Amino acid sequence: MNTEQDQTEAPPPRSSPDAGSRPAWVSGELLDQWCAWVHRDESRQAPNEPRPLTALAPWDLTPVAPVPACTPEDVRSAATAALAAQRAWARTPPAHRTGIVLAFHDLLLRRQDQVLDLIQWETGKARYHAWQEVAQVAAIARHYARRAARYLTTRRVRGMVPGLTKVREPRVPKGVVGIISPWNYPLYLGVGDVLPALLAGNAVVSKADSQTALTLLWTRALLHEAGLPADLWHIVVGDGPVVGTALIDAVDFVCFTGSTATGRTVAERAARRLVGASLELGGKNPLIVREDADIAAAAAGTVVAAFANTGQMCIHIERAYVHEKVYDAFREELLRATRALRLGRTYDWAADLGPLVSPAQLAAVAAHVDDALAKGAKVLAGGRARPDIGPLFYEPTILEGVTADMDVCERETFGPVLSLYPCATDDEALKLANQGTYGLSASIWSKDTREAARMARLIRCGSVNINDGAAAAAGSIEAGMGGAGDSGLGRRHGAEGIRKYTESQTVAVQRLMPLGPSPKQSAESFARRTNRQLSLLRRIGVR
Repeated sequence: MNTEQDQTEAPPPRSSPDAGSRPAWVSGELLDQWCAWVHRDESRQAPNEPRPLTALAPWDLTPVAPVPACTPEDVRSAATAALAAQRAWARTPPAHRTGIVLAFHDLLLRRQDQVLDLIQWETGKARYHAWQEVAQVAAIARHYARRAARYLTTRRVRGMVPGLTKVREPRVPKGVVGIISPWNYPLYLGVGDVLPALLAGNAVVSKADSQTALTLLWTRALLHEAGLPADLWHIVVGDGPVVGTALIDAVDFVCFTGSTATGRTVAERAARRLVGASLELGGKNPLIVREDADIAAAAAGTVVAAFANTGQMCIHIERAYVHEKVYDAFREELLRATRALRLGRTYDWAADLGPLVSPAQLAAVAAHVDDALAKGAKVLAGGRARPDIGPLFYEPTILEGVTADMDVCERETFGPVLSLYPCATDDEALKLANQGTYGLSASIWSKDTREAARMARLIRCGSVNINDGAAAAAGSIEAGMGGAGDSGLGRRHGAEGIRKYTESQTVAVQRLMPLGPSPKQSAESFARRTNRQLSLLRRIGVR
């Protein structure tokens, strides 16, 4: 592995509505440098070499770049090397770790045009949505660099015998953390969980999604340039059931983001090894528009929450429950804002939405819409593919008249599709919002924020945004983010987002004498005296 690479500054990104090929600044030499960060078991024999993986660019389905594929042996080798490096890293002063993460923060902002191009090349998303990943990772880096010491501070607790027993609870790193991240937010979800794991004193082995491996490899090179030792973060690439399974079997904690079906498999396999797992899974997120809502603001916010990243976002809104007295006005505002969205494939900031990521994703979205139409739903906007723009483009779609027998009603679409429902009361809206098995994110629009906050506590989900679609909660890094029900376990962000990578350890120091009867005292006498002390503590109110 070349650990002395230096990423040059990128020229300004080109702008072309027909651009779907490699960004002009990406050379074969740079690709080789990034791919060198894919971990390989040096003892592996050539006949066991798997074929490289080549993703297709969503803009035009041209090949992106071949990336080395890994074997289970590579994964085990990566975990072994990571554990050896972690032992030294855990003894590294926290200030040194913090300095590396802050240096990475600065380099990321300085080089953002590079990674924006890579994210767009691999995912097809609009540049603004790619930039949101940069902003979020920078915020995570800054937050944990400044707050990690406070989140992980050693806690002093009361000992068994006050004055004689001194007890503290330090937090110690898990060891090697395995992170499995998806394609839809390759920088944010690929790196945002790595940074707190490293700051907590762990090493990391990441499984990059095959669609977006270059983004993660570029970032690995950048963190090394910021000062991170080479063996502390390893990246493996390959088929999920093979490489992902090997990763779960080799690490001390698993952080997974992806579908609920795969999340169950991850949790089951981790449980067999008795290692912890945090899981952010799917969602069928509801939005409620109350009678007193600012209709223009609610419609604008709904468009953003429903169609950002072409709907390929775990916290995006898929169903909107609107008070019947404002339903017509809201629908008209929503349709106007939706029809104004610009679809395009360009490396500049001109397009509002890009394509779906793959033919399979396009087929899944179209199937949900077609099923709804066949069963009586009505398309208010969109509802069709746009091959004239590119092979995977699909118009932002609004449906009305969706019923329980339609696939789009309670199953996650993960695409630019929103269903509208009129409601007579707030209670009806809450009941409908709580339908189904998911519970990730929700949104309430109302001028009465106190009443909206009361309603929020009645929605079974991890985050509720009031007068915002999804970003307010997700962007508040000091607050936890995660799901309930089929939407997952655990939290990223906030205190839990770093503490989950540690274990609480109890260290008790006994002074003067050991606990228990003295050599000259019988066990019965000791028990009677202790009981009297316990009764006294109860009477004087000692907790």
